[in-house]
Amino acid sequence: MKNNNPKHEFLFGKINYKILLIGIGVIALGFILMSGGGSDDPNVYSDAIFSFRRIRLAPTTVLIGFGITVYAILKNPNKA
Repeated sequence: MKNNNPKHEFLFGKINYKILLIGIGVIALGFILMSGGGSDDPNVYSDAIFSFRRIRLAPTTVLIGFGITVYAILKNPNKA
């Protein structure tokens, strides 16, 4: 008798998914760092949008997060 139940395998290994979730978390952190800095009054100009956190730190964090996710996708789970 032949077993017709195909074995379902995930596309990535367990470590790949962990790294992928870390990368997504870093990307989310970068977007959170970018938020804010606006003014409640549209007639008042605020320099807060040009802070180091929003201009340098947040985009760098997002790019690092994208790098981590690309690494998680390309990592071979069968290699040690």
